[in-house]
Amino acid sequence: MRHHADRVIERAHAADDLTPLTASWRRSALRHGLDPAAEIHNLRLAQTELATRREALGHFLTVATQPIDELYRIVCGSGCAVALTDGDGILLERRTAAADAAVFDAWNLVPGTDWSESAQGTNGIGTCLVEGRQVVIHRDQHFLSRNTGMSCLDAPIHDPEGRVIAALDVSSARADQTEALNTMIVALVGQTARQIETAWFRAAFPAARFVVAGEGEQGLLAVDRDDLAIGATREARRALGLPRQGALKPRPLIDLLGRDDDLAGFERAERAAVIRALARADGNVSAAARALGVGRATLYRRMRRLGLEGR
Repeated sequence: MRHHADRVIERAHAADDLTPLTASWRRSALRHGLDPAAEIHNLRLAQTELATRREALGHFLTVATQPIDELYRIVCGSGCAVALTDGDGILLERRTAAADAAVFDAWNLVPGTDWSESAQGTNGIGTCLVEGRQVVIHRDQHFLSRNTGMSCLDAPIHDPEGRVIAALDVSSARADQTEALNTMIVALVGQTARQIETAWFRAAFPAARFVVAGEGEQGLLAVDRDDLAIGATREARRALGLPRQGALKPRPLIDLLGRDDDLAGFERAERAAVIRALARADGNVSAAARALGVGRATLYRRMRRLGLEGR
């Protein structure tokens, strides 16, 4: 353990070592002031605090349950545990076989434990959340010597506005866990994380219809009854050049995709045209009227007839 700690500190202070792993070790040592040889204690929340954390994520945990259970059914035979944390690295859910539970309890991979990088140094959960990407932290790649018996494979989960709200983790404390096996499992972790993101995105817009934008099933736009895009997954945002994070400013679907979308009937077409003009003008009725080639008063009359007052 002392050898590992010395190696971590040496590389963390090496100015010419710029690998992502060393950058995480450097954050752990210099920013968070952690000692790789130290025994870390008191990282577990009280049950009331844990309940509050779980309540804050509410329906998200319900949406995530089935994909997590499916992932666990695939990896449980190899002695792995599956865990879900919130965006701060607090472990909220764990799936493990009864025969393996004591091992993971000893590693402190239990609900309520803080696995943020600031608390534990480089580890799958904390480093994944800091860097916002999939990571594999294999055994002695951990910062703390006490964690070097584990392999941790993690992927971030984003909310409908593109912010990281959780980490999905598969951990193994088996000595024969190889990097080759890790490579196969990490693909499953990433796939499950994206599945949860997509399910949570759909749940966030219960009254919307969904239009595929970009490649793959994860590239989705949520569209309201007025043919305005009101939400976009990360894949759709990338494909369409939309802001990476934040609530999506409602905009006409035709503007994003470059095609009209199933408008039927004169009144619906007129209503959609007015809505698009208002959206393009940021709600400015005068500007929308000019774009439509009508007077302001005329547009107000049409808005009342079409049920668009107050937009």
